[in-house]
This record gives sequence, structure tokens and C-alpha cells, in this order.
Amino acid sequence: MTGQGRSTVDLLLAESLKELAEDHPIEKITIKEITDKAGVIRPTFYNHFQDKYELLEWIIMTELLEPIKPMLWNGMVPQALILLFSTIEKDKKFYTKVCRLEGQNSIENITKECIKNVLLEVLLGKATGKKSVHPWIDPGLIAEYHAQSLSFLVLRWMRTGMNVSVQDMADTYDYMIRHSIEDILKDI
Repeated sequence: MTGQGRSTVDLLLAESLKELAEDHPIEKITIKEITDKAGVIRPTFYNHFQDKYELLEWIIMTELLEPIKPMLWNGMVPQALILLFSTIEKDKKFYTKVCRLEGQNSIENITKECIKNVLLEVLLGKATGKKSVHPWIDPGLIAEYHAQSLSFLVLRWMRTGMNVSVQDMADTYDYMIRHSIEDILKDI
């Protein structure tokens, strides 16, 4: 299948899942419901995704993380954070439902892995031929650390109703990541 064909079907399936999630918990939505709503047959779904959690991962990568990747490559981290939080806020209803997903396929695990992969790609691209100050700190460790912290903050914001502004969330992440616990204790 061509890239365009795959993309169109992926988008149809993603929209279908998002619409169904408005009225049903994601864990209760079936592949049949997704394909019926998208107007495709079940085998088509499995030609694109292993399960609905892989589809959800695709949505997170495509809607949230791919758009911020060029900004990360260019050192525009504050702008990337604002775009990330703004995109989530624009689809608040869907992401509020998504953040309730727990268990083996929890949204926490999915978002951490997606963020880690994007950060690792950028870090490996930027670190070519450079040595770390500390030998045990490698791009994988850095990506995992920041994926953990950013995922935590994003999910906490979603689970508490997204009542804090996008700019305040970006500033909060920036403050927390740039200051040690000792610095923060002094500021309290």
C-alpha cells in the first residue's frame, strides 16, 4: 500500500477511535466498532495496527510528538512544550478520556515510550561524536529521564482537568527541569 493510502486509512481509524472514545472508555471499544465507524473491514485495521493501543500510540506520535520534533532538533524546547500542551488542550475531551487508561496498556506507559523514542532520536542525532561529561550518562538514560518527567507532568495536567494554562504548564516544566531539589526548596 502506498504511503498516502496508509496515511488515509490511519487517519480514518484514528478519527473513529477518537469519536468512539467520546462515549465509551477506550478499554471497552472493540476493533469492530472502530472499523465499522471508519467504514473499513477488520482485516484493514490489522494491516495497519496490531491493536487499538498501537493505534493510540500512533495518534500520540502523529498528533503530539511529530509536530514538536523539528523544534526539539532546533533547540526550541519552550516552543515545543507550548505546542504540545496546546495540541492536547485543543482535543481536551479525547485526552481527558485517554488519561484514564490504566493497566498493562496504560496511557502512562504509552506516552513515556513515545516521548522517550522521540527524545532519543533527537539526542542521538545531536550527540554524534560527542562524549558525555559522565560516562554512565548516555542518550538513552537522558531520554528515559525526561520522558518520565514530561509524561508525569502532562498526565497530571490532563487528569486534573487542564485548568492550568498552556504557558503556565510549559513554564512549570521548564522550572522543574532546570532547578535542583535544593534550588526548589530554597524557593518555597
